[in-house]
Amino acid sequence: MKRRAGEREKELKKKKLLEELGENRLPYLTPADADFHQLWKTKYSKLIFRKSDAVPEDLHQMVQESFLALREHNCFFQDLVRIKGKDFLTPVSRILIGNPGCTYKYLNTRLFTVPWPAESYDIKYCSPQIHDACKALMRLNDYLHIETVKALQGQNLFENKEIKDTPVINRKQSFAASLTEQGSVSKDQSSVCVSEDDRSLKNRTSYNLTLLNYMDPLQMLYLKQEPYFGMGSMAVSWHHDENLVDRSAVAVYSYSCEDSSVQESNEQELKGRDPAVWHVGLKVAWDIETPGLAVPLHQGDIYLMLDDLNVTHQHCVLAGLSPRFSSTHRVADSSRGTLEYILGQCELALQNLQTDSDSMALSLKSLEAAVVKQVEEIHNEVEFEWLRQFWFQGKRYLKCTDWWLKPMAKLEEFWRKLEIMTSLVLSEVRKEQQIEEQRNETISCFLLLLKERQKLRKEWTASKSHL
Repeated sequence: MKRRAGEREKELKKKKLLEELGENRLPYLTPADADFHQLWKTKYSKLIFRKSDAVPEDLHQMVQESFLALREHNCFFQDLVRIKGKDFLTPVSRILIGNPGCTYKYLNTRLFTVPWPAESYDIKYCSPQIHDACKALMRLNDYLHIETVKALQGQNLFENKEIKDTPVINRKQSFAASLTEQGSVSKDQSSVCVSEDDRSLKNRTSYNLTLLNYMDPLQMLYLKQEPYFGMGSMAVSWHHDENLVDRSAVAVYSYSCEDSSVQESNEQELKGRDPAVWHVGLKVAWDIETPGLAVPLHQGDIYLMLDDLNVTHQHCVLAGLSPRFSSTHRVADSSRGTLEYILGQCELALQNLQTDSDSMALSLKSLEAAVVKQVEEIHNEVEFEWLRQFWFQGKRYLKCTDWWLKPMAKLEEFWRKLEIMTSLVLSEVRKEQQIEEQRNETISCFLLLLKERQKLRKEWTASKSHL
């Protein structure tokens, strides 16, 4: 209900914004515009950009080889997502790689990580190339974590010293040089400059997964046009990234397979962004006063979205002509999205199930409405947030690893016990021994959850027909 209310609110805001615009388009700037850097500093200062030459060459090679290896092994998939109650296949193909047991949910679809080779985990990959690819992306993840911490510390330094003239992007001078200058403070000063404690900084920058994206624009029959600024074809529409730790950063490594046959246009002849080149677009959320930004992305470039930028602003990805990969590193909210969490929920629910030592018959310890409600909510969560989400995506994960098969088998075993518990509730509420008021309360909350389960099962059956 909360999600649907949020979607309706967004649609109303979008409709109002488009009505205000009419046939007009909002202004946006690119690096070719004189006011580009000033706009970036004043309205988009929490977007940090790193040119490819600031990144270690061996890391570039490892990461780019990993992209190509994953594509060669057919590990990228279009996702079936739900928008405004309708199912759509994403134009971008994706794969999620990260900490073992982590998941990431967006647009009502839960993705399950192909685990990178973390210590103390026994992970069998389908090929050495996939192992090497996951290892390379884990190394990139570590590198981006360190760079993000430095960037956040640099931002705090800006605020304390009120530095106003530092350029945010300069194609001739890499961001690494300016960051080094900003970071050259004494040890005594450093503790003053960083106002937040180390734990908060770690929580907001410890990326636990990366969502990899791939798209070849020339293979697409249709790409949606950017509606507010006239920026051209979009690979990914305007959005905020979902299900992240509050005020956590997002780091993106971009790799467009630039070809000599795809020529960049002369910037002086263009009005607006070069349609041959991939860009990231940014705008202040639901604002028609502030011009947008379109920042070109070349092979090996990195950008960071710091602090609350993902909340106060929206971003989109504007398609160029070349195929492009990206690795988008996130601090996914793991409060309800890990294997450890859902197994713990199952254990909690099964505390209400007991076995008679003599007859081995199963029965419920309690029929209190609150207990029944909790168990049946967990039942629905296991089925619709985990089992159906996993198997609905078919055997895509088996192209990389079989790591998830044992946990899913365990969850299925728990689910079967939860089905038994539902049957036991039905059996018990038919009996007359209970106090009527308590019985009615139990039946009332129980039926609500059963109706929800029936509705969701119908929706999932309908969704399956789209594949």
